[in-house]
Amino acid sequence: MSAFLIRSAFTGFALWIATLIVPGLSFVGGTTGWEQFGIVVVVSLIFGVVNAFIKPIVQILSIPLYILTLGLIHIAINAFMLEITAWITRNTTHWGLEVDSFFWSAIFGAIVISIVGWMLDLLLKEPV
Repeated sequence: MSAFLIRSAFTGFALWIATLIVPGLSFVGGTTGWEQFGIVVVVSLIFGVVNAFIKPIVQILSIPLYILTLGLIHIAINAFMLEITAWITRNTTHWGLEVDSFFWSAIFGAIVISIVGWMLDLLLKEPV
């Protein structure tokens, strides 16, 4: 459970960085700083659950595309996970993540989130 929460904190930070960099990717709702922070936390938890349950199924079904595109389909799958998270938050609440378009907001957002997550993993790994 603690690993999921730590990973969700990293994801929340990566999502926040992505919304600062990527035009068309933003958090909606919250008037104060604490409300916006809460929205980032909830969205990162939802994104973590989506990645834990839906992403493995999509990856297994797209194995031929992984081979055909030499793994580049992974970017589109990550963008699809962003779209699903935005859809969930948009339809269950009226605040959360907003993605303007799959091309290029979600694609570029998925790339930024992957790079920031990778850099956080590098920073926090214990030296052997």
